[in-house]
Amino acid sequence: MTEELFIPADKYVLTLSGQAAPAARARQNAPISFETRDCFSNSLTTEADLFTKVGWDRINPATGPVFIEGAEPGDILKISILDIEVAETGVITAAPGFGAMPETVAEVTRLVRVEGGRACFNWPRAEGRTLRRELPIRPMIGVIGVAPANGQTVPTGTPDRHGGNMDCQRLVRGAVLYLPVFVPGALLALGDLHAVMGDGEVVVCGLEIAGRVTISCQALKNVKIPPPFLAEGDEVMTLASAATLDEAAALAVLNMQSFLTGELKLDPTAAAMLMSVEGQLRICQIVDPLRTARMEVPRAVLEACGYRLP
Repeated sequence: MTEELFIPADKYVLTLSGQAAPAARARQNAPISFETRDCFSNSLTTEADLFTKVGWDRINPATGPVFIEGAEPGDILKISILDIEVAETGVITAAPGFGAMPETVAEVTRLVRVEGGRACFNWPRAEGRTLRRELPIRPMIGVIGVAPANGQTVPTGTPDRHGGNMDCQRLVRGAVLYLPVFVPGALLALGDLHAVMGDGEVVVCGLEIAGRVTISCQALKNVKIPPPFLAEGDEVMTLASAATLDEAAALAVLNMQSFLTGELKLDPTAAAMLMSVEGQLRICQIVDPLRTARMEVPRAVLEACGYRLP
């Protein structure tokens, strides 16, 4: 039985870079367990603690990076998400000046208990009334990325082709993420877990929470999948980030067309028409420095073409 590699939460970075010193080295296909702080570095412990007092030097810590042995530039890193465990209490905040509705919200922090796989929310209404909502949790990874290309240093809060803060709610247990390798060892880091989050993440956060993620990695050679590429549930999807949501959406669609024509051998027009009737273009997040969208296509399309993901 392969021994699990454990990376504690005090081994973290706030930027992704090829110059970062590895927190550990891992063998391919071996389990790696990352202990993670929440996106506020676990600093909001009472409802009197506010987002604007956290400080950007404590936002979005990503545990790692981990050097994946055998991963070389030009490879595709296949990341299998084996498990996600979350703490018993999460936090959600809002603050004027942040998010998609910056001038319509007050500065508020809410602590939310997670019990029996459910999170219980109490939303204030008029005249002292309360809307109570009990939601099943679906733990997901907000930040997961490798060192970017061309010697760049990118904040963990910024998504791009290397991954990063994509805030895609499909990054759950059982999902498989494909990222490009730009530097030897890839230098993978992750964090920013959410117990539950809606598409868009419109106030900048979901139910932010500390936890533990277990993954395994494999470096794939000579693979043409356009990363970031994600397989989860009954769909496969291309993820793309850009300065505007329109640009991110267009890039996600073009990347899926590239996959359908290159790997499934569809005609470009047929691929476009297929996406228009079977695909789902969705928003991941609209609040990070770059916006992120995804284009989903049913796995059944791949199966009908006799194609299996590597």
